[in-house]
Order: sequence, then structure tokens, then C-alpha cells
Amino acid sequence: MRIPAPWLLALAVAVTPAAATELPATDPGATWAIQAENDKISTTPGGSDKYYTNGLRIGWTSGTAAVPELAARAAQVLWGDGTVRISFSLTQQIYSPQDTNRRRPDPRDHPVAGYLAATLALLHDTESSRSVVAATLGLIGPMALGQQVQNGWHELIGVRLNRGWGGQLPDEPTVELVAERTWRVGLARAGGMEIDFLPSLTLGVGTVRNYVQTGFTLRLGQGLERDFGVTRIRPGKTGGDVFTPSEEIGWYVFLGASGQAVARDAFLDGSLWQNSAHVPRNWLLGSMEAGFAVLWRNTRLSYAHTWQTQSFRGQKGGLFNFGSLALSVRF
Repeated sequence: MRIPAPWLLALAVAVTPAAATELPATDPGATWAIQAENDKISTTPGGSDKYYTNGLRIGWTSGTAAVPELAARAAQVLWGDGTVRISFSLTQQIYSPQDTNRRRPDPRDHPVAGYLAATLALLHDTESSRSVVAATLGLIGPMALGQQVQNGWHELIGVRLNRGWGGQLPDEPTVELVAERTWRVGLARAGGMEIDFLPSLTLGVGTVRNYVQTGFTLRLGQGLERDFGVTRIRPGKTGGDVFTPSEEIGWYVFLGASGQAVARDAFLDGSLWQNSAHVPRNWLLGSMEAGFAVLWRNTRLSYAHTWQTQSFRGQKGGLFNFGSLALSVRF
């Protein structure tokens, strides 16, 4: 797979050694996280039920003492000194067309798809940056159980079923590699209030999505040094699940933006190996986010609302938007 030159630059930045800083040698706490993203949490009157319509994730991140020696050495080689953790997560995402009442989905509309994936990642923190490399193995198609989850939930709450699952993307195994870094830059502190700036860079390659993403988050609150921003399900711009616990309440509100250059998106381009539904993808994608996070003791609760530009030609409804709610707890 040939990677364009800008992608090589993004990869080089993502794995460039971060500045060494003094951090605790060990942190025994592991973090569990659960997250839901849904377009029903929307600024569209009555919500929507289309495009990226639902995401579910459960994740575990180790304490530093649980990191295998080989992984710790790899992090040292990649990034230098810092705090190292490993993480594992399971994710399901569901994609639907605008009209879910058609048994034969409109070929000009977003393909119907379910995606189920497992991700193993290596994390490295310094006082001013968080770096991640992650490998994901997954499955697109009926075996990802998108139909069962979406229509099962709709039956439970008495909502119209998506009738187009018979035309969903076929079963196909997937692999994806992601490298990303988020920097944390303090801007101001006065009267117990803080402002900081979180620029980020992400590279993803594989059979699911090939993309480069860059963005920033501006935060206002207290205890900003305790994390690197709220978590999102990739390819959303994410600060990750790990945070530093404290007896004092921390909180912040934030506003952010990001841009992606996308060379492949399996949920729009269709199957690599079989004939399937597909639509003409827009190769540039922009988004804006706003939300909040509250941290207290071993718990962090966050909400992010995302507005996205159109991801394919012919997409209707202007900016597409959805909400993301996440809970992280340390044990």
C-alpha cells in the first residue's frame, strides 16, 4: 500500500519521541470505560436515524504495573521517557441511509453497514503529550450484528425498524493501524480558572479507513492537567479514557474543530473484495465539537456534540450531527 507523502509526515510526527518529563514511575489504577454515540442525540428536530447512527464501545486501560516488558521497551524506543499503559476495547458501529423504510436502499444514499472491532493500543504520556499506536481487527457485514442491535433496540422502544438491512455491506474482515498524538499547552490561569489548548494529529491506514486528521480543542475549567480531553470513538478526535484521579472536583467546557483528508472509507466506498453498495466519497471532511467533562475522585463523565460536513456527494440535510456520552471509572 503506497502512502502519500503527507501521510508519511503525519506518521513521523506521531511517533517522534516526546519531550521527556518527570512522571510517577508507577500508577496501579486501571480504567474501565463505556461509551455511546447516537444521532438521535441531535440538534435536528426529533433527532435523526441516518448515516453514522450508532456507536457503542467498552474499553479497559491498564495501570503502569500491568504493561508487559516488551511493550514498555517498545514505548521507550518510540517516545522516550514517560508513563506507559496498554488498552483493549470492543466497538460496534452502525451506518444507515436517510430513508430506512426501503427494503432496497437507494444506491445514491449511504450504504447500510454494521462494524464490530477489537483494538489493542499502546499509550505513552508525558506532562505535555499523549501518544498512541493502535491495531484493530474487525468485521464489516451481517456477522457484526448491526441489524440485531439496531432493530432489536427499535422493537424494544417501539420505533420503526430499518428495513434496508437486506442490502447491507457483505461480510469482510478488516484491519486498521492508527498513530496519534495530542499535545497539551497551558494558555492562562487566573482566579482558580484555567485555559489550555490541545492540538492533535492522527494517521489511520488499513482496509477500513485511510485518513489523516488534524485538529484542536480549547478548554476552560479547573483541573485541566488531569486528562487530554474527552474520549470519542475513532475516527473522532479523542483524548482517551485515562485521567488522573483527585479528591477535588475537576471540570471543563470545550470547543474544538478538526479536518480529515480521507483516501478510503469502507462504509462509503464499499467492499474491497466483493461487489457492494457504494457512494462517491468526499475526500475532505470537517467537524466541530462542543461539550463538557466532570471529574471527581475515580470517575469522569463527559459529553461531546459533533457537527460534520457532508461525507459523500448527494448527502442531504446540511451538517450531520450526533452526541457522544462516555463514563470512565478507575479501579
